[in-house]
Amino acid sequence: MMETRGRVAGILRIRVKPGRWTGHALSAENTHMAATDFDIVALAEYLHLRPEQVAKMADRGQLPGRRISGEWRFSLGDIHHWLEERIGASDEEQLVAIESAFERNRDVSDENVRVSDLLTTEAIALPLEARTRVSVISEMISLAGKTGWLWDPERMESAVKQRESLHPTALDNGVALLHPRRPLTSILGQSFLALGRTNRGIPFGHPRGVLTDIFFLIAATDDRIHLRILARLSRLVSRPDVLEAIRTLSDPRELLECLRQLEQQTLDS
Repeated sequence: MMETRGRVAGILRIRVKPGRWTGHALSAENTHMAATDFDIVALAEYLHLRPEQVAKMADRGQLPGRRISGEWRFSLGDIHHWLEERIGASDEEQLVAIESAFERNRDVSDENVRVSDLLTTEAIALPLEARTRVSVISEMISLAGKTGWLWDPERMESAVKQRESLHPTALDNGVALLHPRRPLTSILGQSFLALGRTNRGIPFGHPRGVLTDIFFLIAATDDRIHLRILARLSRLVSRPDVLEAIRTLSDPRELLECLRQLEQQTLDS
């Protein structure tokens, strides 16, 4: 426990961007989370840190919190968004620690987060017929609609475009993990993934101009599920053999079986 707690604490320290968080009012999409605010002790337990560590990070502006009557309060939605940013910048060892922390906080009713179980052959396009950033998003939403679990494609497409305009999800390895800023629970039948691969890399907003050719769309029913899927996906796409399989295989069934085996290897390692 102490070793994992130390790793998670290290992630939270080294990945925080400089500058002070000033807090903000809850938007309409996350007002319902206000009842689940954390205080210092509750957030420390949730993140598997010591209360004094959380207090110090809050005082230094390194956590998305606000003071109410002199006491720190942290919105569940803001904490999840903050964690999401750190997941995207973590290495393999750190991602394992993050996943372990999520598992300890998981409710018994939480959905499965195995990537190979969240994907179906209908939601895999090899190749994805898109050549621009806008057409990739449209094609990925269309692909997701084939599952029957996306009930409002227009709303999902708008939310994904908005998220990409705020902060592109393109990674250094040519992968993008598309998703809305907040899970759109009301338009989803269940959590699932879609996967597309273009024939060549295209500009997708990477800050250094790295081209992207592999696209995942994350459709999660709540924030906790979203973060767990994001952490698992980030672990998988950090493996060169996973990327090679996605880039070379042309049969969705063959790729899905390969991903299932590679995911199990990842969990067993």
